[in-house]
Amino acid sequence: MADNGTTATSIASVSEANRSRIMRHLYRNGVCSRAQIAEALSLTPAAVTKITARLIETGVIRETGGMEGRKNRRSIGLGLNVGSFHVVGVKFARSIVQIGLFDLAGTPLDVREIDKVTEETIPATLAAIHRAVGDMLASDAAIVAVGMAVPGPYLKDSGRTAVVSSMQGWKQVNFLDEFAHAFRVPVFVEQDARAGALAQCLFDPDNAGADSLAYYLIGEGVGLGVVERGRIIDGHLGAASELGHVSVDVVNGLPCECGNVGCLERYCSATAIHRMIVEDGGLIDGAARLTHAQACRELFAMAAGGDARAAAIVRRAARYVAFGCVTIINMFNPQRIVIGDIGAAAGDLLLDVVHETVDRHVLPELNESTSITLSSLPSDAALGGAAAVAIDRFLEQPSAFLESA
Repeated sequence: MADNGTTATSIASVSEANRSRIMRHLYRNGVCSRAQIAEALSLTPAAVTKITARLIETGVIRETGGMEGRKNRRSIGLGLNVGSFHVVGVKFARSIVQIGLFDLAGTPLDVREIDKVTEETIPATLAAIHRAVGDMLASDAAIVAVGMAVPGPYLKDSGRTAVVSSMQGWKQVNFLDEFAHAFRVPVFVEQDARAGALAQCLFDPDNAGADSLAYYLIGEGVGLGVVERGRIIDGHLGAASELGHVSVDVVNGLPCECGNVGCLERYCSATAIHRMIVEDGGLIDGAARLTHAQACRELFAMAAGGDARAAAIVRRAARYVAFGCVTIINMFNPQRIVIGDIGAAAGDLLLDVVHETVDRHVLPELNESTSITLSSLPSDAALGGAAAVAIDRFLEQPSAFLESA
């Protein structure tokens, strides 16, 4: 005979899973009738009516008015109430920390940046994050969660990053100890590129139907996030898909702070591109005083304007970006590769080199089945990805948030 407690838990688990399925369906498809939801998710009309009644009561979904149903019958449309719930996203990127307020659709409502971070100012930066997020929570009762995107390799159970090239001070920070219980709402931490991959899947309609997507982050470091059939590939400790520390030159490669030589991020990250600019000498006045992002933006603008020296540096970095794509295709065989963050601003000059190189080095069958594009999201994908981490948890376990709201 089944234990009554076990049976109740099982029923509650099924009910929660169906709430999540309905919310995700509305998130992907927009306004739908109850009958359309029941048919799409193979649920009974009675089950859909019961679940949506609770979601309407809590304000997560709303009735949008009449819509045409089957056999010309009028139905009541249901839509996700994306503006009624907010999340905070925090992006850590070595010398850059950004904080954003987002609605459930991923629309940025407020974005702010902490003063440039150095090894010496990390403790002050952490304190500033606590103040900024605390102020947001105090002024906005609609916030239900905080998501954080941190550089990889991020060890998800221990809460720390194993190595942060060019900014080792972050390695001493335990993000779970620092933030997990710091606020009135739950906090979720994810590796930055995986957070970016979630953002691509949630916020870009062109990527919504992809069975597998790889988000290739070219920022102050290089990272990769892979989503396969709706699930992030994170590995045993959370360090899967660490593309930035795959060696592209094991013989004469540049040394990396991870202990390896020839790591990919030493050749095509924003940090590496900034180094190339400085080593070129005289290309950009005062280049050494600029941030990595500022130096890259100036370089990309000069290259787009026809400066041959600037274009040569972009092409040099782009070839390494391209070999990263070759590795991604051979290892994960994704349907789509989306290149984002600072490096994506190089635009078509970078993308053309990537396509030319991939065409030469990838099997035709794999190449033809993989699209490679630049991120089209209006906000930074890793910052939006931090928000996406929180939104994804909200969609996965809505009752956990609604009961505490």
